[in-house]
Amino acid sequence: MKRFKKIYIEITNVCNLKCEFCPTTNREPKFMEVNEFRFILENVKDYTDYIYLHIKGEPLLHPNLGEILDLAYDYGKKVNLTTNGTLLGKNKELLLTKPALRQINISLHSLEQNSWYNDKEKYMEDIINFIDEVKTLNIIIALRLWNLVENIDENIVKNEFILKNLIELLDLDNRLLEGFNMMDEIKVRDRLYLNKDLEFIWPSLDNNIYSEEGFCYGLRDQLGILVDGTVVPCCLDGEGIINLGSIFQDGLKEILKSKRTLDIYNKFSNRHVHEEFCKRCGYRLRFK
Repeated sequence: MKRFKKIYIEITNVCNLKCEFCPTTNREPKFMEVNEFRFILENVKDYTDYIYLHIKGEPLLHPNLGEILDLAYDYGKKVNLTTNGTLLGKNKELLLTKPALRQINISLHSLEQNSWYNDKEKYMEDIINFIDEVKTLNIIIALRLWNLVENIDENIVKNEFILKNLIELLDLDNRLLEGFNMMDEIKVRDRLYLNKDLEFIWPSLDNNIYSEEGFCYGLRDQLGILVDGTVVPCCLDGEGIINLGSIFQDGLKEILKSKRTLDIYNKFSNRHVHEEFCKRCGYRLRFK
């Protein structure tokens, strides 16, 4: 049976921020029902050990997040959760008691993209307090700065507030700044990392074609399930352009056997890009 390193499950497509790097979804706002999440877990239980609660939306907004994490634990799944960090203080007690959590990714670049956010100091304090609370648990924290450009000085200037607070509140030296010319991650301490990367352009049918040759890990290492049950090849298809079927109506087993799914997989195996959407994805160019 095909196994995946990770399966993305979008428990909501609703977000409390509006970031330029993350296109607004045209889909109907929705929160996944607990019974829908249970149905999905039943479908994917033999296909992966890791689920990622993210595609679009802010998962910490979900009113039944605790039940969702408990269900993941009951099914033996390890959970990676991606958040913009604004609701960590509000959800701290809940998150600290959920053994299913393996990793929490905090998109710090959300702050730089939302200049209207009027309490930046509290934002950083809540994140640092959460990091301090979680350090005795076996949870990985990845702080993300995915807003970089080629100019190193510009990166430091636009992230100055974030970097200054990390250095001050975590009692670090200036090695965060010294290593800022590198795109790889910095290990701050045990189970705490700062991930840096260039800002990327989300794939869209409105983009120009990058190439018709290449490779991608979609449907090989990962797949995604949108909040309405639509199965997509990867976490970047946030609008369900490559709709492989509904997990609620078709089931994952049948979807993975479908002609469209197999065509995508087999064409990428031969370094050929089959879908128009994928031809317009620049992110896959990283997989030479």
